[in-house]
Amino acid sequence: MRHAIITAGSKGLGKQVTEHFLKHDCCVTVNYYSDTDRVESLKEEWKAYQDKLQFVQGDVTKKEDIAKIVEHAKEKFGRVDYLINNAGPYVFEKKKLVEYSDDEWQEMIDGNLTAVFQFAKLVIPIMREQHFGRIINYGFQDAENAPGWMYRSAYSAAKVGLVSLTRSIAKEEAENGITANMVLPGDITGDMKEANIKVAKTLNDPDTPVGRPGSGEDLARLIGFLCQDDSDMITGSVVSAAGGVHVTD
Repeated sequence: MRHAIITAGSKGLGKQVTEHFLKHDCCVTVNYYSDTDRVESLKEEWKAYQDKLQFVQGDVTKKEDIAKIVEHAKEKFGRVDYLINNAGPYVFEKKKLVEYSDDEWQEMIDGNLTAVFQFAKLVIPIMREQHFGRIINYGFQDAENAPGWMYRSAYSAAKVGLVSLTRSIAKEEAENGITANMVLPGDITGDMKEANIKVAKTLNDPDTPVGRPGSGEDLARLIGFLCQDDSDMITGSVVSAAGGVHVTD
C-alpha cells in the first residue's frame, strides 16, 4: 500500500489532500504544527481510516522536527511514496522588503524553501530504494516566471527558488523513478480551502473565467493525478489549478 507524508495536512488545503489519499486506499502521515484539538477531532472524523493514518506534530522550519516526521513515517508504514509539501508560512501583513525583520525573512525562506530541501534529503534515498516516488511542492500564480510581488518579497523569493529546486530534483531523480512537480492553487480562500467541488459549483466568481471559485478538492484531485504510477512522464512541471485566471490574452 502506498504511503504519503503530507505537511500541514490537518486543515486548509492540506485537509482535502489528506482525505483524497485516504479515500484512494493510501496510508498517510499527517504533520501538524500545534492544533491538537483539531487533530483529536479529525481522529474521530477519519475513524474509518485509523489503521492507515498517523499524526505527527512538528514545525517544518526546524530541521530536527522534519527528521522526526520522516522517522515516524518510515517506522510506522515502512516506505514513503509521496511527499506533499503543503506547509508553508506566510506573512499576512502587507510589508515592503525593508520592513521585514530578519526573523520574518528567515521564517519565509526556511518554511517555504529550506524545508523542502531537508525533507527531500531524507525521503529521496527511501524513494530510490523503492524506485518510485512523487514529490509535490506548492507555488503561487505565475511563480515559474519569477514575477515581483508587492508586499510579499520574502514569500515570493522562496517560492520562485522552489520552482528551480523542484525542476532540479526532477532532472536528478528521473532515472530513479522519482518525479517532482509544483502545483499552483490559485486564490483559494477561507472556507473554500476545505470545501469540495460540489460546494464550489453552487457559487459564482466573476473574477475566475470558469465562473466559480476554486476549492481544496480541485487541488487535491490535481495532486492525486500527478502522484499516480502512470503519471511518470509529468515531472519538472508547474501546473496551475486556477480556473483560467493565469491565462493571458
